[in-house]
Amino acid sequence: MHLRTAAGGLLALLAAACAQVPATEPGALSSSDTARPASRETPLLAPQQDAPATAPQPPATPPAVAAPPPPPANVWERIRAGFRLPNINGPLVRDWEQWYVTRPDYVARMVERGSRFLYHVVEEVERRKMPTEIALLPMIESAYNPLAYSRSHASGMWQFIPSTGKLYGLRQNFWYDGRRDVLAATNAALDYLEKLHGMFGSWDLALAAYNWGEGAVSRAIARNQARRLPADYESLTLPNETRNYVPKLQAVKNIVADPAQFGLQLAEVPNEPYFASVTTYRHIDVNLAASLAEISVEEFRFLNPAHNKPVIKADGSENIVLPRHKLETFQKNVEAHDKPLVSWQAYTVKRNDQPQKIAARYGITLAQLKEVNGITGRRKIAPGQTILVPHKGTVEPHLPDLPAPKVASTRYKPRGKCAQAGHKGGKCIAQRPAVKKKAPADARQPAKRV
Repeated sequence: MHLRTAAGGLLALLAAACAQVPATEPGALSSSDTARPASRETPLLAPQQDAPATAPQPPATPPAVAAPPPPPANVWERIRAGFRLPNINGPLVRDWEQWYVTRPDYVARMVERGSRFLYHVVEEVERRKMPTEIALLPMIESAYNPLAYSRSHASGMWQFIPSTGKLYGLRQNFWYDGRRDVLAATNAALDYLEKLHGMFGSWDLALAAYNWGEGAVSRAIARNQARRLPADYESLTLPNETRNYVPKLQAVKNIVADPAQFGLQLAEVPNEPYFASVTTYRHIDVNLAASLAEISVEEFRFLNPAHNKPVIKADGSENIVLPRHKLETFQKNVEAHDKPLVSWQAYTVKRNDQPQKIAARYGITLAQLKEVNGITGRRKIAPGQTILVPHKGTVEPHLPDLPAPKVASTRYKPRGKCAQAGHKGGKCIAQRPAVKKKAPADARQPAKRV
């Protein structure tokens, strides 16, 4: 009995002692916690989480995405990859293939010239989502010669006649001919081809219109439709040059697609720009510009054929095209050049002027005067004509705005049977001309535009 009472009292005392010890509240710090100051960057207490039943697994690795293929090493690969025009066959295609095969030197010159411009043309063609066969069209028009000029007064790599050039924004004046400007003419030609494709709905008719003229092709289509005949390219009555135009392009396409099949080898054309342009706001001699770029005058003129005088007249601003690796050299040398940039000025020949006396007055020979003004053969310096003469001193040279020289008309004069039978549109109607199988010379590709 006393033992139970004693035990009960002892338990009561222990319970009372425990009741006096304060309970630990949630979030209270232990002695070890107070000895370790809290960091401002990390939370004081991390939120408690239930332990996962299993160890966390790393996120699943997404399936590997194939890396894009490297860009083509040369432009020919890009052109082949973009062929979209329907292939055609026939004797005209075979004839033109044979024509190129038997003239490997001609093909080599054409490729060498085109190597400077192909990258730019392909870039523009692809940007417009056009078939890359269009980039081969200057081979048909001019053999990729930006200096080409035809008897029908078509000029430049894309062979614009003056009227169509003006219609598509190509400036033409005494100093500059935009038809020969590779950058401007390429843009204009692609604009024109896009328009023609929209008009006719097919590339073969668009190409025929580029060669023959949109009006002529429209009339040929209308004639067939009036007779309830098919109005596609193969069914139209076309002049020989236009009839050969698309087959000739197909022949070049076939050679580019597989030159080895034809026993030819096309020089590699790197898939990178050959040239760059720089803007000049000051007049400058062509020879001086070439010297400051440290390239030959021939190379400079080939890249800048639109500037057809010894002086580049900067109408506000003009683009000068240079090999890309020479751009920095040119800019550096221009900044260091402290002499006049122009050594020529314009002079209008008066009624009583004699060419020999003009040359003597400006300290040059008559031969030099004719050479700088491109006067050759039997052509003469005539009163009222504007020519270039040497300019000296620090005053601004006289370089007035002048219109482009008038183009001499080339009228057809019938001879022999044609004189008796008559002629139409500049062609003899006494007999049907044979199918054309001979290509024009490098610098001459007649092409009509309306």
